[in-house]
Amino acid sequence: MGATMAMTTEAHAMTTLFAWFSPAFPVGAFAFSHGLETAAAEGLVVGEAGLLRWIEAILTAGGAWTDCVLFAAAYRAAGAQMWTSLMQVGALAYALAPSGERLRETLAQGDAFARAVAQGWPGLLPTTLSAVAAYPVAAGAAVAAIGAPLPDALAAYLNGFAGNSIAVGIRLGLCGQSGGVRILSTLGDAIARTAQRAAISNLDDLGGCAFNADIASMRHETLQPRIFVS
Repeated sequence: MGATMAMTTEAHAMTTLFAWFSPAFPVGAFAFSHGLETAAAEGLVVGEAGLLRWIEAILTAGGAWTDCVLFAAAYRAAGAQMWTSLMQVGALAYALAPSGERLRETLAQGDAFARAVAQGWPGLLPTTLSAVAAYPVAAGAAVAAIGAPLPDALAAYLNGFAGNSIAVGIRLGLCGQSGGVRILSTLGDAIARTAQRAAISNLDDLGGCAFNADIASMRHETLQPRIFVS
């Protein structure tokens, strides 16, 4: 009986992860390109191979990696009910945004995520969480509340990021649907490795070297015409 209940609880946590980090969850990710629109316009990313390299760099050494470290820190703070630490992680997420648009990206998605979770899972998020929390901080705190395994949650989060980036690339004409499927399949190992690495990370592991992505996000502020917010 106890084993069955444990399996049921774990299965419920996993299905919740699938819901939260699927493209259907209303965080508005479709509106943000994370600088990819600039990179495509300026010829930094060309074709399917270029899109694969761009996304993999961000996953392993760029903004997505930073998000995962913050996610893990928020997860641990919320799980231990260390609310001051959770707020400190939230403040750090603000400070680490490399551009105004990237800050808007993470705050808008974090706010939308928290609102959606409050609608479907009322009372789950801690009241001490900032009213406007960065996306990985809100996500990490929510995942801790359902008791989902951190590596699995990070993999789901990264898979959602990769899927959205591929969708952006398709809209920008960098590849077609078949190319997008090939990219997502190829990125599986990088997603798994990054999730495992982030699961044992701490805030000392923050840092990245995807400089072109950060600069592209800054240059996007003056890009014309443009269809994405970042």
